[in-house]
Amino acid sequence: MHSYTEENYLKAIYRLSNKTDKGVSTNSIAERMETKASSVTDMLKKLSEKKLINYKKYQGVTLTKKGKQVAVSIIRKHRLWEYFLVEHLNFNWDQVHPVAEELEHIKSELLIERLDEFLNYPKYDPHGDPIPDKEGNFPIPSRIKLTEMSKGQKSVILGVMENAASFLQYLDKLGLNIGTEVKVVEKHNFDNSIDLLINNKQTVHVSHEVARNIFVSN
Repeated sequence: MHSYTEENYLKAIYRLSNKTDKGVSTNSIAERMETKASSVTDMLKKLSEKKLINYKKYQGVTLTKKGKQVAVSIIRKHRLWEYFLVEHLNFNWDQVHPVAEELEHIKSELLIERLDEFLNYPKYDPHGDPIPDKEGNFPIPSRIKLTEMSKGQKSVILGVMENAASFLQYLDKLGLNIGTEVKVVEKHNFDNSIDLLINNKQTVHVSHEVARNIFVSN
């Protein structure tokens, strides 16, 4: 059995390892977990003893096969619970993350299999993040960032890279949700901001920072 904290560390290492070809540094883990580097070192020793990570001082951290399985399992549970909360309990997409953070630690594999079946095996969570199946395989979405669209191009919003509640609430205000059809009316060279036509109705102006955090169909 793994503690909540151990599971959170494995999930953090998994996410950070997707952004680098090398081992994950202690400092980047400390930043992600919002804790001191000394606390991270203590936890890494514990995870190493449990054969969940490969840890060598000054060389960074990588997950073992077993560690990766645990991390992917937690991500699977988290995203299935988010889907359940939005689709069946009427939560908004900006409300589900903290609740799913608690639910992801439920140990019962049978419960998660039944949940997946009940939800009819969804491929993506409410933020457009892919949900791994019980073997740990992720669906591979065909998507690009909104910033990569050309003037005149049409597409559909598939997901977001940033899950902060304030960002999701801002997108709600603009009317930019999963499934929204968008067309690039203008791209401004000055600040790389974009004018978008939403669902062939109203036009909104979005900053480069907002656009780079939105995924659309390729």
